[in-house]
Amino acid sequence: MARIILKCPYLKGGEKTAAHLSNLVKYIATRDGVEKMESGHKLWHSTKKQKDLIAQILREFPDAKELFEYEDYLENSNRGNASEFITIALERHLDKISGREKYLDYIANRPRVEKFDSHGLFTAGDDPLVLSQVADEVANHTGNVWTPIISLRREDAAQMGYDNVLAWKALLSEKAVEIAENMKIHPDHLKWYAAFHNESHHPHIHMVCYSTDPREGYLTKQGIKKMKSSLANEIFRQELIPLYGEKTQRRDDLKEQAAESMREMIRQMKGGVLQSGRMEQLITHLAERLQNTSGKKQYGYLKADLKNVVDEIVDELAKDSRIAEAYRLWWEVRGRIESIYTETPSEPPPLSRCDDFKPIRNMVIQEALLIGSMTFEEPASVETALPESEDDLEMPSSDMADEEDQEPADDSGERSSSDEASADKESSDSWWTDGYKQAKQYLYGDEDAGILQDFEKAHELFLMEAEADNPLALCDLGRMSADGLGCEADADEAYRWYEKALAVFHAAEEEKPWKYTEYRIGKMYAAGLGTEQDYLQAADWLTLSADENYKYAQYSLGGLYYHGKGVDQDHESAFALYTRSADQSFPYASFELGKMLRDGIGCVKNQQDSDRRFKEAFLGFVSLEEQGHDDKLQYRLGWMLLNGVGTDKDEARAKEYFEKAAFVGNPFAYHQLAKLILSDEKAPQQDVEKALGYLKKAVEAENPYAAYFLGKLYEKGQHVPQNIAEAIRLYTLSVGQDNDFAAYRLGKLYLGGEGVLKDVESAIRWMTFAADRKNQFAEYALGVLYFKGEDVPKDVPKALEYLKRSAGQGNQFAQYRLGKIYLMGEDVPKDIQTALQFLTAAAEQGNQYAQYTLGKLYLMGKDVPKDKETAVRWFTLSAAQGNIYAQFFLGHIDDFKDPSVLLAGTRLLHHMSRVFADNAPPLKPPGQRTDRKLLRKLREKKQAQGHARDDHEQTMSL
Repeated sequence: MARIILKCPYLKGGEKTAAHLSNLVKYIATRDGVEKMESGHKLWHSTKKQKDLIAQILREFPDAKELFEYEDYLENSNRGNASEFITIALERHLDKISGREKYLDYIANRPRVEKFDSHGLFTAGDDPLVLSQVADEVANHTGNVWTPIISLRREDAAQMGYDNVLAWKALLSEKAVEIAENMKIHPDHLKWYAAFHNESHHPHIHMVCYSTDPREGYLTKQGIKKMKSSLANEIFRQELIPLYGEKTQRRDDLKEQAAESMREMIRQMKGGVLQSGRMEQLITHLAERLQNTSGKKQYGYLKADLKNVVDEIVDELAKDSRIAEAYRLWWEVRGRIESIYTETPSEPPPLSRCDDFKPIRNMVIQEALLIGSMTFEEPASVETALPESEDDLEMPSSDMADEEDQEPADDSGERSSSDEASADKESSDSWWTDGYKQAKQYLYGDEDAGILQDFEKAHELFLMEAEADNPLALCDLGRMSADGLGCEADADEAYRWYEKALAVFHAAEEEKPWKYTEYRIGKMYAAGLGTEQDYLQAADWLTLSADENYKYAQYSLGGLYYHGKGVDQDHESAFALYTRSADQSFPYASFELGKMLRDGIGCVKNQQDSDRRFKEAFLGFVSLEEQGHDDKLQYRLGWMLLNGVGTDKDEARAKEYFEKAAFVGNPFAYHQLAKLILSDEKAPQQDVEKALGYLKKAVEAENPYAAYFLGKLYEKGQHVPQNIAEAIRLYTLSVGQDNDFAAYRLGKLYLGGEGVLKDVESAIRWMTFAADRKNQFAEYALGVLYFKGEDVPKDVPKALEYLKRSAGQGNQFAQYRLGKIYLMGEDVPKDIQTALQFLTAAAEQGNQYAQYTLGKLYLMGKDVPKDKETAVRWFTLSAAQGNIYAQFFLGHIDDFKDPSVLLAGTRLLHHMSRVFADNAPPLKPPGQRTDRKLLRKLREKKQAQGHARDDHEQTMSL
């Protein structure tokens, strides 16, 4: 097993040691350990003088037996090994023999010490060191000087790359702050120098360390242990990784065993209390004592007798054979890791005294305090993790559909009479000319007429129509220029075509008002086509047209009311307008009604009516697509077939529609085709590459959902190498196209610091951006942030505002949390009725924790009338989702007394499994520093948990 040895003697400053310190610095800087003259005598048996000196060294310095050189000497007692051991042993106990001037003179002036006035002394930075100046500086220091010596086996040094001075310089420079902290020296005051001796047996580093403040610094055994651990973690990183992996496996085994043990204990419980009389007695006694104890209810603040009770409860829990065995195995792996930097690994203490699991003590106290009060058992993820946003959004639909492509022509080729009730016949005929109709046939293709899709031909015919100022042709040319169909994509050219079309529509409207031109003008203002986007003007024009019962205007105006653009948001008005449009057989309006009826927006939820409207929409889209072969219709049909909306699910048929739409460059179709391919685990690599190509095309075409989806792939490293920077770029691009889900995702990244530096300010900015666009997940996340007050100042009113906004959109997480807040009555006045409303709303959406809480409320009958039947119903729903507490209550519904003590015991076992799950310390990444104020706060918290001052044991997160 790889191992590192670190000795750290020190010399007191002053005149008596000045010369020794000076000689020491010169010695470690110039000692020639690289090319030593080999002697044939070194392989001979050690001499009697060597043996006597070794015996004397071992009597005076017993810890010298721990040196690598002594192991070599025992294995082969020749003169060379004896000489190596004697030299190293004396060097490493310099602090105890500092008065032996002959030895110091010897090591300072041994043969071949200085060659060409060069030396090997180094420190952080690249400035050259003058040996004599450094020696004088150290010699004149009046405080303590530490002389650490760090040694490795030759094979370990070579394997790990620490057989050269540059590697050691980089390592010590990186660890300087930690060395200072362990020596109780302010990092800004630390001075250190070192030299690398590449001895044939065991390469080692000599260091000289002290503080510029002579009054500062002291080194404890714990400090030495921490230094060794830190260095070992870096040097033996590759060897430690599999060990930490094994430790994690042991941790997982322990978690599983704890859960199994808990289930067995539950089966053994009778009458609602633990079968173990001792456990029941201890928990009850602690609960009673804590009620009469003043001050903080934390382990570090309790009296000794109460601490003993807490310790006994922890050890009682640890008596379970499965937990005991899992703990033993966990400690065994821990010991193997510890042996790298500790010569004598420690024996496992009782669980209550194990430094790694001290937080269990405060868990015991909290459970005792909760006896008799309402509690919520839930995994940590419910409390801390932000919910995932939907992987794919609703069918992307703009407020304004392309109705000019959706208005079917009648059999005679003229517009239907219902659409021309008030039309100027001469004017309308001049727009729907044979040339325009033919151009549309080439634009979409007409199988019945035998005309294949031909963008160039369509563009040519539209240009001919544009010469006669046909506004319909002008709009089509605008779209083709924008999308690059039959011509080069040119946004400026598209704007000019749209601008000219809008002028013609205005002129026609001034000549004679007409619901169709009013609708087209309103739509162009809403979309910003040929003019500045202006929702106020759009609403005015569309209202004029909708009042004349024009179904397309009714649909578009409904979209403005739904989203609150140009008018006050009014879902009821939107629902009414969509209904008027859908009743005139407009499928787009039927589709929106299906969504609103499904979700209960602007109306009462009605799944049957929702299904009916979706079916109307699907059949209408099929009819429109058969007439026009529009790629947007093809995409919608594919989406509905893929998701079984308004029709049976049919992935193969959906793919056909997506492929048709993708053929003409529909970016949404690219996105869906890519998702279909990537969702197939058996898809060949060439198809995966094809799917990624589709996604990139969709991103180039400014599909915000494709940018969002591709960003998630890069964030998670799925199908592409993980690249957080690229994920952030794509999310930002998607946000720029007004995708609030991408903004929410950016907020999560910056808040969690996952692959990016944690930036709370940026996280709040992105979350707020999404919340302002009514993203329920962002609203929930902001509510939690302001309620917890950890990353931002606590602001309960603001938290409630965001949570209620999210809950109002049906977010079950927000509903459950609000129910919990009003039920507990800690940050707001307790309000049982409000709590029940929110909890019931979450429970009806399948939230198992809300279901369990309601079951417990009705079973206990403390805040609501006792109702066993209702309790069983909610427990059954929660248990079906795997909630172990609900399962327990269902199994003991008739035979428990007071569940308080029972729950305390079962929760403690559950907490223990979580503690073990958290306690797998990762290798510390290089270069990280902790803010000193934060360190002070952490120390204060640790003292409250029962840690001694400056106790630098492994910390953990609960």
